Amino acid sequence: MPAKRGLGRGLDALIPASDTPVTGVAQLPIAAIGRNPRQPRARLNPTELEELANSIREHGVIQPLIVAQTAYPGQYTLIAGERRLEASRLAGLATVPAIVREASEQQLLEVALVENIQRSDLGPLETALAYKHLADDFGMSHEDIAARVGKKRVTVTNTMRLLKLPQRLLEALSAEEISEGHARVLLALPTAQAQLAAFATVVRNGLSVRQTEELVRRMQGEKPHTKRVARSAEVDHLATQLREHLHTKVTLRRGRGGEGTIILHFYSDEELTAITDAILRE
Repeated sequence: MPAKRGLGRGLDALIPASDTPVTGVAQLPIAAIGRNPRQPRARLNPTELEELANSIREHGVIQPLIVAQTAYPGQYTLIAGERRLEASRLAGLATVPAIVREASEQQLLEVALVENIQRSDLGPLETALAYKHLADDFGMSHEDIAARVGKKRVTVTNTMRLLKLPQRLLEALSAEEISEGHARVLLALPTAQAQLAAFATVVRNGLSVRQTEELVRRMQGEKPHTKRVARSAEVDHLATQLREHLHTKVTLRRGRGGEGTIILHFYSDEELTAITDAILRE
């Protein structure tokens, strides 16, 4: 079996020790450790932070932080362990255990991204922005990003598509007024005005993702199937499996004689390529 990449290889695969590493774990002053400028997470949960601080007061910091030496002697940049650092500060510690590594700007972002994905700490927009930085700042393709973070390429593409939403919807997604599922469905509408109109209806009526799909279909001019053959649980299950495997909207219609159609929706050339790859690789 081939070795896993990205998340499966752990942080050591992203930031291998240098030829002359600082050996062992050192106690470093909290005041000497600066925040990772490439940290994609925009916020920390105050409740979780207080709980971690209470644990640190009782047991100490069990897992060392990972830091990088800056150009200034005695000053470090945090690579991994933001929650532990902030909780230690909250707990009143003066020093924390840390391992010093060398890391490039790209590695600072990659490691912070991987660590947060492992803990499911990032919201969809924070993840999308981190992917965008890897693509724009370091010229990484969606496939390269997927390999580094242990995701499918179509997942990376679909997550980055969220950034095409109008600002009001980005704010709504960040504030959890709508879910990522709602946002993906709204992206099917061709204009920002249509997306905002649909969003208003979703919020006003408390629509589920499935109901939002029906709303979007109506807005796109699709006629309701007044004499549609009753959908079986099997058909619904198959459509769900396809949607989860291909990470895109799937429409499955079945006729009375067993015939039917499967419609795969895509919203960019890159997404079409990713869907095609996912099918052909099977």
